Amino acid sequence: MLTPFDDYPIHSSADPIAHPATGDPNHYDRYWFNGHQKDGHFYFGAAMGHYPVRGVIDAAFSVVLGGVEHSIFASGTMPLDRSTTVGPIRIEVVEPMRTIRYVVAPNEQGISCDLTFRATTVAVEEPRQRRISPAGILTSDHTRLTQWGTWEGTVTVDGEQLRIDAADVSGTRDRSWGTRPVGQQLTMNIPRPELQIFWLWAPLHFGDRFTHFAVHEYSDGTRWLETALVLDPVPGNVAPWQGTPAGGVREGRNIRHQLEFEPGRREITRADLWFDDPAEGEVHIELEKVLTFRMRGLGYWTHGANHGELEVGRESIALADFDPVARTSLHLQNLVIAKMGDRTGVGVLEQIHLGPHTPTGLTGTVDGFGS
Repeated sequence: MLTPFDDYPIHSSADPIAHPATGDPNHYDRYWFNGHQKDGHFYFGAAMGHYPVRGVIDAAFSVVLGGVEHSIFASGTMPLDRSTTVGPIRIEVVEPMRTIRYVVAPNEQGISCDLTFRATTVAVEEPRQRRISPAGILTSDHTRLTQWGTWEGTVTVDGEQLRIDAADVSGTRDRSWGTRPVGQQLTMNIPRPELQIFWLWAPLHFGDRFTHFAVHEYSDGTRWLETALVLDPVPGNVAPWQGTPAGGVREGRNIRHQLEFEPGRREITRADLWFDDPAEGEVHIELEKVLTFRMRGLGYWTHGANHGELEVGRESIALADFDPVARTSLHLQNLVIAKMGDRTGVGVLEQIHLGPHTPTGLTGTVDGFGS
C-alpha cells in the first residue's frame, strides 16, 4: 500500500507509511489550533483528525462571536495518502513547525475562514501520556507537541467578515498522535473502571515571553503528569523543533495551582498558577476568565465517529444556553487574561474534570462545584 509519503526518508519500520503500527481502533493523528484577540474580544478553534484503523477523517472550525459559539463540522472516509482535506476544510503545512494554513472554503453552512498560523516559539514535546486500566489494558498512549504563534486572515459567519491581524491575534497549536479513546468503543466482557479525569492545560502569551502549565491528577490530587515551561521567542537562527537550551525553553519545578470554581459548575471564575523557574525563581500567574468555550464545537464529544463517506454540518449555540454539567460541555477552554508580575497576557486554561477530586472539592461524576 504505497502512498506519496513513501518517497520521503521518514520510515520508522519496514512497513509503508500508510500501514498503522497498531490495529487498535483508537489509533489517531490530530491537529488542533486556537486563536484569541489579545483583549479577549473573540476566540476561535480549529481541529482535524485522522483515524486510520476506523478509516475516518474529521475536522471542525468554531468561533465565538457576540456570545454565540458557531461551529462547522466535516467527517468522511480517510484517504489512504493521509491528505489533510475533508469536505470544505483543509490544512496546508506551508513550512513545517513554522507556518500552517487552515482553510474552510465557502460553503452552504455559512461559516468559512482562511487563516495562517506563524510560529513565535519552538515546538515543545510534552510528557508522554500513557495510562493502563486496572485490568491491564492500555487505554491511552500519545505524544503531543505544543507551539505558540500568531494568526492572520479572515473568518466569515453568515456573510459578516472578521479580519484577523497578526499584531492583535495570538494563539496556540498542538499536534498529537498515538492511541486515546475516540469514536465508538469496543464492547468488552471486562468491567470498565470508574471514569476519573482531572486535567489542566494553560499555554499563555505575554508578548516577550510565553509560559506553559499542564497537570493530570488522580482523585486524591497525586499526579501522573505535570509540566511547566518558560519560553522565549524563537531566534531566527534556531530550528523550530529545537528545545532546550538553544530554543529558549526552561523547565519549571514545584508546580502548584489554586482554582476558584463557578458554583454548580466544573469551570473556573479565576485561577492562580505557581512554579519555580530555574533562572528567575518563583513564577506566579493570575488568570481571570473572559469566556468559556465548549470543546464540543470542535467535535470532541464525537470525534472519530463514522458518519459515512462525507457529512458536513453546523451548529450555533449561545454560550448561556449550554448545560454546564452535560458531558458534552465538560471539556472546555476558558479564554483568560493573565498577569505575571508586571506582564499582562492572554491565553487559555483548558479543563476537563470527570469524577471526584478531593483537593478541589469536586464530587460525583459530573456534579457541579458545591453540589
